Amino acid sequence: MNLPKRDEILHVIDTLVTKYLRGKIKAVELSVIALLSGGHILLEDIPGLGKTTLALALSGALGLSFGRIQCTSDLMPSDITGLSIFNREESLFKFIKGPIFNNIVLMDEINRAMPKTQSAMLEAMEERRVTVEGTTYQLPSPFLVIATQNPMEQVGTYRLPESQMDRFLIRTGIGYPTGSVEKAIIKGGSIRDEIKNMQALVSSEDILAAQKFVKEEIYISDKIVDYIFQLVTETRKHSPILSGISTRGGINIADSAKAHAFLKGRNYVIPEDVKAVAVPVGAHRLVLKMENEDLNKEELLDSVLKNIAVPLV
Repeated sequence: MNLPKRDEILHVIDTLVTKYLRGKIKAVELSVIALLSGGHILLEDIPGLGKTTLALALSGALGLSFGRIQCTSDLMPSDITGLSIFNREESLFKFIKGPIFNNIVLMDEINRAMPKTQSAMLEAMEERRVTVEGTTYQLPSPFLVIATQNPMEQVGTYRLPESQMDRFLIRTGIGYPTGSVEKAIIKGGSIRDEIKNMQALVSSEDILAAQKFVKEEIYISDKIVDYIFQLVTETRKHSPILSGISTRGGINIADSAKAHAFLKGRNYVIPEDVKAVAVPVGAHRLVLKMENEDLNKEELLDSVLKNIAVPLV
């Protein structure tokens, strides 16, 4: 079975986890799954746990361009997309591209940006292009947005509406490293300079080929589709849930399961692939009833998943 550059992509994951992001296997693997699926990832955690390091290291190992957008309350949409500046010598306007025109874009603390700016960013993510003063510009490919979000109780944040949360393929956290790993990190200090000098382990062409293979060549059977369909429909009937997983959410679970199968060396999806991605892909799409807002969405979706019969394939 010829899975294009799979071993090289696995080497990227292994290198990042063992050398640059020790103990962050889940976040690294889910970021790669988002990239292979053509989606975007939201990292929701407190500052200082390595979210920026993850984005920098991933872009370096994959040989992709990197842009960072630091969100503040005065950030404007043009700070993301770019703007036209008048060139007096040539007597014409010249478009200066913003940081969105990179392969991997870190949107740091997205919930510190005003809702209008959040919407502009999410529109660019969805459409893969931006329109400035009537001219449309295509964004590069591959294209991955890694957005970070602070916990809601922090001051000066603007909550992402559920409809905008649904635009992210995956939501996950970074989490604290184990004690021994954290002490080693504290002792070694920052590795930002080391990351800047990383050698690319794959090329953008390799990533595009892998994306194409995942989309077109990974087989998903009717039984697996039924399994995913049962999951999304059960979330719509579950008593604590006001609004369950949308049809787009079901598509995203299928796409992510295909990417997971690719990383496991298969050209077909099995139930374990669905189980591996269902919670990070589906939990943030749930809207809970007001009296149940304190419930953990990940635990709730996991309990729904466990009550669905696993198909024999």
